[in-house]
Amino acid sequence: MPAPARNPGGPVAVGYDGSEPSQLAVRWAAGHAAATNRTLKIVHAWVWPVFTKNLGPVKGVEGSGLRHAAEATLQEGLDLARSVTAGLKATVVIDGVIEPGLPAQVLRFAAEGAGVLAVGHRGMGRFLGQLVGSACLDLAVHSPCPLMVVRYPGRPGQPIAAGIDEKPRHTKVVAEAARMAAGLNVPLQLIHVAGDQHQAQHGRHAPLHGKELLDQAVELARSLAPDVPVEGILLESHPVAKELLAAAAQADVLVLGAHHREGHPGSTVSSALERALCNVLITR
Repeated sequence: MPAPARNPGGPVAVGYDGSEPSQLAVRWAAGHAAATNRTLKIVHAWVWPVFTKNLGPVKGVEGSGLRHAAEATLQEGLDLARSVTAGLKATVVIDGVIEPGLPAQVLRFAAEGAGVLAVGHRGMGRFLGQLVGSACLDLAVHSPCPLMVVRYPGRPGQPIAAGIDEKPRHTKVVAEAARMAAGLNVPLQLIHVAGDQHQAQHGRHAPLHGKELLDQAVELARSLAPDVPVEGILLESHPVAKELLAAAAQADVLVLGAHHREGHPGSTVSSALERALCNVLITR
């Protein structure tokens, strides 16, 4: 089956399981939906039908049962999102859905047609936390739309940062970062950590690197978002991931491209999911 078409103006989808990280994700998603005039879809992945058929209420105990607990969790997420948009004095259409299945599978399906999917970086408790943590890695590779991994409260007014490398899809990273910076009316920082120039390819068909690559990325960003202040930052220290994360530490969001390698999102994305000091957006 072909991958769903990307819909940049599509709804903001967010996974919610009741954990503190998922609460942060809902807060971010509600604020982003309000700022970009999009609808918001809250998704609760109901894992228990995968493991048991005893989902109904306990006889004689009102409000019991796993189905009721799932409904209560979703309602909590809806109430949280509505409180955020009310505080922003914004009118956002908010919908919620419960889907049985493991988080990665459910959220992949929910992300079809969305403009962005937001998730917390881990879940509630050791068991669900491991499921959601593995879901982040799965979604970093397989999400049909950009994936926002929310690690911290948003930093309104701070720049959007983007990691630029020599891979062909870096133009998608620039485009996504420029779109986000323009939508939020904040500056854009394009960061390139140069590799070993002695081993760089040469010749007419060699990929751009170093200052030449960064200058081209800055030019592209300015053409896509003329009103956004764009800064190019060239670093030459190593390791690459450590330098990139340090340079983006004060940003609101770090935008990266996932480089799929046998189902793995790549070392830089993996490091960012684990250690970034800001929220991380992984482009498609």
